[in-house]
Amino acid sequence: MTGLFITFEGGDGSGKTTQINLLATWLEARGKTVVLTREPGGTDLGVELRNIVLHRKGFIAPRAEALLYAADRSHHIKSLVRPALERGEVVVQDRYLDSSVAYQGAGRVLDPEEVRELSLWATERLMPNLTVLLDVPASVAKARQALTEREYDRLEAEAEDFHTRVRESYLSLAAAEPERFLVVNGELPIDEIHQSIITKVSDLLG
Repeated sequence: MTGLFITFEGGDGSGKTTQINLLATWLEARGKTVVLTREPGGTDLGVELRNIVLHRKGFIAPRAEALLYAADRSHHIKSLVRPALERGEVVVQDRYLDSSVAYQGAGRVLDPEEVRELSLWATERLMPNLTVLLDVPASVAKARQALTEREYDRLEAEAEDFHTRVRESYLSLAAAEPERFLVVNGELPIDEIHQSIITKVSDLLG
């Protein structure tokens, strides 16, 4: 595959959407064909699965939740991401398998290695060229979310200790794979964060 696969990770309210859009604009200005997508929900099937895992009322067993995310991921990579990468395009994606390790592994207290291996199997072991982790404390992310005036989804509504476990998991993942991760302080000004990201992406583009 000749394309570039860039994923964004971080807690809800970390600023991923803003930075994803800024990066896409920057890449397009340099003549790149950019595919913007997300998990869950990057395909028609993914939209249906997203409604189940994020908006269904009532209990979903943690392992069932992990399997639903993996099903979405498998279909998404096969039908959208791999074809784009094979065409030489740049895929910029909101969340990937690190989200499952953090949210279902640490957040739901499942075995992180089992959760990771499930996603690797589902995607035929496709890994990003770069994963940008926007790191903010759980309390800051929660305060930002409160300003949006919208109903929380199932994961956003979890208690602060859940989101603290998620953040700690993300930081552990980044420490274990420093060559793949770019960790950026999500409390910095938007322009500073963007500059850090495009500096790293420029290196990848050569």
